Amino acid sequence: MTDVDTTGQPDGRGADSAGPADPADPAGRAERKREQRGWYFYDFACSVYSTSVLTVFLGPYLTSVAKAAADPEGFVHPLGVPVRAGSLFAYAVSASIVVAVLAMPLVGAVADRSGRKKPLLAASAYLGATATTGMFFLDGERYLLGAFLLIVANASLSVSMVLYNAYLPQIAEPEERDTVSSRGWAFGYTSGALVLVLNLVVYSGHDSFGLSEGTAVRICLASAGLWWGAFTLVPLRRLRDRAIERTGHGGAEEGAVGSGWKQLKATLRDMRRHPLTLSFLLAYLIYNDGVQTVISQASVYGSEELGLDQTTLITAVLLVQVLAVAGALGMGRMARSYGAKRTILGSLAVWTAILAAGYFLPADAPVFFYCLAAAIGLVLGGSQALSRSLFSHLVPRGKEAEYFSAYEMSDRGLSWLGPLVFGLAYQLTGSYRDAIISLVIFFGVGFVLLARVPVRRAVAAAGNPVPDRI
Repeated sequence: MTDVDTTGQPDGRGADSAGPADPADPAGRAERKREQRGWYFYDFACSVYSTSVLTVFLGPYLTSVAKAAADPEGFVHPLGVPVRAGSLFAYAVSASIVVAVLAMPLVGAVADRSGRKKPLLAASAYLGATATTGMFFLDGERYLLGAFLLIVANASLSVSMVLYNAYLPQIAEPEERDTVSSRGWAFGYTSGALVLVLNLVVYSGHDSFGLSEGTAVRICLASAGLWWGAFTLVPLRRLRDRAIERTGHGGAEEGAVGSGWKQLKATLRDMRRHPLTLSFLLAYLIYNDGVQTVISQASVYGSEELGLDQTTLITAVLLVQVLAVAGALGMGRMARSYGAKRTILGSLAVWTAILAAGYFLPADAPVFFYCLAAAIGLVLGGSQALSRSLFSHLVPRGKEAEYFSAYEMSDRGLSWLGPLVFGLAYQLTGSYRDAIISLVIFFGVGFVLLARVPVRRAVAAAGNPVPDRI
């Protein structure tokens, strides 16, 4: 009789938990490569939201909309709560992540229980794309509409990434996951660069197109949603759901939604059996909080504290996108020589130096800002891609979506803390410089915690084959 784990799945080795196709089978290899190419395209689809919306346009634009609606003291009053207009964007990012925290574990548990990741991926992707497209209507003093659409889009992206990341252990052999994950990030940064070029043309030439500056920004925001929705069709066509074999009564989908929270509790109990996996998640939670805050607040810092115009910000982020492609692929190669853990630790040291330099960055000096953007680009994609592939080795088979929901909570779920600190610092001091220096602690503590994780032992403890170099 088949052993059953705490989630009711057969010993973690049912059809849903089946890894990639047999590498000795040419047909299986071809199918695996086809799925991998489709998988890359979700990064290609959704990364434009992170780049054009979250990093470049929405922060400064929503801040300007909130300032237009502010009282003489510079405060808006959502739900009667006084909020400094310059802090609204950071608070909305924090709120979106709280919503995502509530949704991600349940969706991950339901996906593993039902074996139907793809419909859930489609639902969350198109909800986010629709909310992003709706940002076209963000004008005048509609700061509440902007905050609401940001919360919906950002939370939907987080949920979709749980499901997207959970495919990685199923479509890639252990020794190729660093490369596959890095290529996914490279696809994402490539699409971000392409769309930013189009955004730059529209924004810089808005007068020649007969558009106001605000209308040009709203077109750029909405175009990210349309791009996200259009290219999501590729992974939805190529990725496949795996059937789940179960013991006991009922089919694979019986009670999937109704027992989602029970399965989540079982997942949390099960994770306590893998303390080394949890140790990695804790380290990732902390250092990635710094990464996500830099990504989401960079444009606000550049425009409000450094006095840089929108064109400078767009070109700087475009530089990040171009170099992030090379950085993701280059760090993927470094991981093959030095291991993913050592390569990530090196990137965290660079992140710390970047933030220290950013604190002293002079205002109205775009050349220095471009230098900082170049350094960010070289470590951004690689540190994220290698973290994802390293975690994939620490996930017990058959629990990919559940464990990746915990990973995504670490990726985004606790990243409300950085924006919250950023917003509070500005609310209390009126200076963004006082906020950015606080992010150094996230990278420093994350470095120490990651260095203490014995990753080879963690992989073996999860029941997975240990790569030659990790």
